[in-house]
Amino acid sequence: MRTEQQALRVSLVAVLLLSALGIGFGLVSGSAAILFDGVFSLVDALMSVISIILAGLLAKSRSEGLPRRFSMGFWHFEPLVLCLNALVMMAVAGYALLQAVTALLDGGREVEFGPAVVYTVVVLLLAGTTAALEHRATRRIGSALVAMDVKGWLMGAGVTGALLIAFLVGMVIDGTSHEHLLPYVDPVVLIVVASVLIPVPVRTLLRALSEIALVTPPELHAEARAVADRVVAEEGFLSADVHAAQVGRSRQLEIVFHVSPPPPDTPPRPLTQWHGIRRRVAGELGGDDPDSWITVWFTTDE
Repeated sequence: MRTEQQALRVSLVAVLLLSALGIGFGLVSGSAAILFDGVFSLVDALMSVISIILAGLLAKSRSEGLPRRFSMGFWHFEPLVLCLNALVMMAVAGYALLQAVTALLDGGREVEFGPAVVYTVVVLLLAGTTAALEHRATRRIGSALVAMDVKGWLMGAGVTGALLIAFLVGMVIDGTSHEHLLPYVDPVVLIVVASVLIPVPVRTLLRALSEIALVTPPELHAEARAVADRVVAEEGFLSADVHAAQVGRSRQLEIVFHVSPPPPDTPPRPLTQWHGIRRRVAGELGGDDPDSWITVWFTTDE
């Protein structure tokens, strides 16, 4: 997998397969936990489709230039997609938690543990393989979307591991003096799984919301501030204002240099000199990066 889109497509195929397995095995075994896993995977597949479309837009804007209707780029869609993904995951997990508590209070559910164990083993192998492939890809690509997808697969593998342990315990106690506890295994497992899943996307949600709100990252502002102060000292400017934001993978920077007007008998600086300063500032801030949007301009106090 050499591109972001390829990695996300592989993940999409795996998620669709996982969803079909989860819904099928959930219906056969009678396990709401497995059925929830399948539905959760189906929702994840829908979000993967959106991510693939977004990755295509970002790649297209790099290779073919920005279209007229989106002259500021498509970067702002990335935190929107991540925010939507996190909110949907939390909502689905919250609904599952409510259903599990209701089932527990109603006396639990009867589950066929044999098919349930087969499902969890197959899913663990599928999730582990997909996560490993995407992890290798994201180390080369450096995509936030793929990195988020890897976290989702690892989270899913952990949940499936918990399901496997619970179902094995159910098989062990079946036919013993503790078999009266069997109807409670599935809802208890689902409560644990949903409780674990709900807070996992919170960090991604908060980061996406901060990018949507254009909260300035301290590291990015400090980097731009250092470059601006150095130029002010070297060129004899009055001061500089720095504005910075991180929107998805895009670094958006604006630096305003306040310049004292030249004396009446002194010729103004040629435009080429101003352009040279602008190019130097942009170069120090990573102006060659296609995901960087850097604006440098000059003004006087008059």
